[in-house]
Parts: sequence; C-alpha cells; structure tokens
Amino acid sequence: MKIAGIVAEYNPFHNGHEAHIAATRALLGSDAGIICCMSGDFVQRGEAAQWSKFARAEAAARCGADLVIELPAPWALSSAEGFARGAVELLESLGVAGYLSFGSETRDISALERAAEALLDPKVDAAVREELAAGGSYAAARQRALERFIGAGAAVIETPNNILAVEYIKALFNSRSRMKPLAVERRGADHDRPSSGRIRSASEIRMLTAAGRGYAAYMPPEAYTVLERERRQGRGPVLMSALESPILSRLRMLTREDFAAVPDASEGLENRLLAAVEEPTLDGVLAAAKSKRYALARLRRMCMCAALGIKSGMNAAEPPYARVLAAGERGREILRQAERSARVPLIVKPAAGRKLPLAAREIFELGARARDLFVLGCPASAERRGGSDWRASPAIL
Repeated sequence: MKIAGIVAEYNPFHNGHEAHIAATRALLGSDAGIICCMSGDFVQRGEAAQWSKFARAEAAARCGADLVIELPAPWALSSAEGFARGAVELLESLGVAGYLSFGSETRDISALERAAEALLDPKVDAAVREELAAGGSYAAARQRALERFIGAGAAVIETPNNILAVEYIKALFNSRSRMKPLAVERRGADHDRPSSGRIRSASEIRMLTAAGRGYAAYMPPEAYTVLERERRQGRGPVLMSALESPILSRLRMLTREDFAAVPDASEGLENRLLAAVEEPTLDGVLAAAKSKRYALARLRRMCMCAALGIKSGMNAAEPPYARVLAAGERGREILRQAERSARVPLIVKPAAGRKLPLAAREIFELGARARDLFVLGCPASAERRGGSDWRASPAIL
C-alpha cells in the first residue's frame, strides 16, 4: 500500500480538502493510505481553531483521511518554516509514508525545488539579512534576496500555498526524508479571499460561521454533520472574541523576561509586547505592537505562545510523540505498521502521555493546558471544564 502524508489544519475541513485527498489517491491509486498531520486546538495564524482538534480530525476521517495525528502546539504555532519542518519530521518519524502531498498554486515540482534549494543556501540567507537591514518586512526581503539568485524563478513564492510547498520541500531536504513531494494544484477559492462556487477558503467559511450564516454547501455532508453535532452540544464554534479576556489576563501576568523567552522575540519586540498588553483588546495589543517590519501573524503567534507558555527552543528537535486523533479501518492498519517502524511513541489513549520521557511529557502536558484555555471559548458552560484533554479518546471509525 502506498501511503501519503498531508499537513493540514482543517479549520474547518471543506470541499477543497476532500478534493485534495481524492486527487492524491488519483495519483497514487485508490487504495493509497492517507495520514494527516493536523494542528491541534490552536493554529499557525496564532488563533484558536473554531472547532476542537477531535471534531476536526473526525470530520477528516469521515471524508477520506485514514489516520489523523496531532502536530503539537510548539510546532503548530510556529513560522511557516517551523510548522512545515515539525509536520514533515513527525510524518517521517512514523516510517511508513512514501509521499508528502500538498496543495500549491503550481504543480511544477522542479520550480518549487529550485526555490527550496536556493533558500537553503547560506548566501541567500545572508542576502535576506542585508535586505532586512535596508528596511521592510521579512517576506519582502526574502523575495528580493531570492530574485538575486534565481531571477524570475523567485516568483514561485509570491503565493501562499506555494510558500508552504517550498517550506515542505526544504524540510524534506533538511531531514533527508524518504518521502517524495507530490504537488496537487489548488483549485477554487484563493487563500483568505472570498470566492464563489462549492469550494471556498477556510477563512471565508470561518467568517460565515462567526456571522451565524450557513456553510453546509462548502463542506462534505459528513464533515457538516460532525460540526453541527458539536454546535448542538455547545462545543463550538470557538471564537477568539470569547477567549479575549482569558488570553489578555494571561498576558498581563507575564514579565519582560517571559516575553523575551517567547519564540521570535528579538530586537526589542518583547518590550513592545509588554507595553502593548495594557490595551483593552487583543486587536489593540497587536496594533500597538505592530510595525512595518513585523507581520501581524508573527505578533499573533507570539501572543498566543506567551499565553500558552511556549518558549523559544521547544520546537528545536522533532516532535517527540505522535498522538492519534482519529483513525478509520485502513488507518488502524497503518498504525500497526507504524508500531513496528516509528522512532517516536504512538499515543492512542491520553493516559499514555503521562508515561512519556520528561521532555516529551512536558510537551504533552502543555497541549493539555492549551486545551484547558481553548474550551473556555465553548458556548456551553458545561463544556468549559478543565482536564478534558486527558479524558478524550480518538475517533475510531
């Protein structure tokens, strides 16, 4: 059986995600196994997911994914590079996947690989630092630096899914992974843009959900059924507005040293954040700390990492365990294979997290505390009880 890994957030799972899984099987064979490495309750843009990791994983498993594992928070709340590296290393550590499938604006693997190879060159890295010194954002500096070395080929990193695709390929190169890159051309809605038709971006669906508008047409019926069950039981959607007070409370209890220990804190940015937390809203905190050089996504991640206790260096190594969030029949077969080949512990029941080695257990416990914050945003007060991460079992279909 050919097995492909997919890195995702499924926030929420929609028709485009189902199409990606189907396209991957069309390339590898109808019996191909699909392992999804998915962010937990907090996602790479520095926000809470609208639906819990367990609901999102179950939705994916009911719509084509065979096995869903969690990307722990220190990697999920990282830059595109750290996010991609952590997910690729976790998938590779299972020892069963032969391919890494991702959506991108282009299917030209060679163009993506040229950009990835160039960005791994220390000379390009030095050029990026030169461009940063001249002013402007990191993204613009990297674009200009890459143009110096590969000319028009640098245009490949102008679009969001291509940027992530290049980071995945960089991670494959760096980890000497046996997985081969498999590009599936992204169709339908652009990232973070409104569109029309059956395929809409996850961000547009989140906006519809937050506004109380219908979104059933934009996701498979099986996924919609899962989310509607969660809504009826008061477990979602979890909106950032509901978490604003607890997050601000946590941030205001931190010291300058706490902010300095957060990933990406540099050049006095910790001082800007420390001063900004006096603002009355999270948006106000971000606006007060913002400058032309620092992207809002970076500041959102820093604030969330600070609130959750994620410190610089926590994601330096590969994720130390693979927690199963959902599995179907073929996924259980993949798990049996992985039990013989994986170089990290496989966690099916959460109680096993208490038996992990110290460093790994600290990461697992951090995820449990993150969930305790996440559930404070649940509409039903009964669902806000702490400790739920230790009681939740994966969806076994």
